[in-house]
Amino acid sequence: MQQLTPMMRQYFDLKEKYKDCLLLFRCGDFYELYFDDAKLASRELEITLTKRSNRIQDSPEMCGVPYHAVQGYIDKLIKKGFKVAICEKLTDPALSQGLVERDVVRVITPGTVTENTMLSDTDNNYILSLYRGGDTVGISYADVSTGAFYVGENVVGEDLSAVVNEISRILPSEIIYSENDKGIIKSLMI
Repeated sequence: MQQLTPMMRQYFDLKEKYKDCLLLFRCGDFYELYFDDAKLASRELEITLTKRSNRIQDSPEMCGVPYHAVQGYIDKLIKKGFKVAICEKLTDPALSQGLVERDVVRVITPGTVTENTMLSDTDNNYILSLYRGGDTVGISYADVSTGAFYVGENVVGEDLSAVVNEISRILPSEIIYSENDKGIIKSLMI
């Protein structure tokens, strides 16, 4: 790969911090995605995958969406279960000397949606967290769009059916759990 431009170094530095997200990187009037993010987004959003220059052999694959229409594309990605990191310009390009400062200003996941266009009028949009400590499983869940928050625990031993039933009743949009609690999540998949 050829030497990276300052903007691509900036992109890679941010992507390193948000590896599990699709990074929407603001460039002018577009949010751009590069490399593997671009391949995935072009397939999922049915948009064109391209390169900045066909003359440069190592030019990264990329795709982009107009800033004024970005919410519709974010909605599609979130509904498909992806996490999206929004990277904005933090300094005015006209006043900046050199590279415009950029940073991620928001990470959107299925459980952290607050936009009315993506929320149901009749159902909550819960993000749920669980933690197992010994024979007890703690569950907390919240709807960030309304501020509703609940917490509880179940004494389960080896029988996780009460926890599975509780999670099935809540129907969260997203579940957060530790690596040690994957067994509970696998019980949900059955």
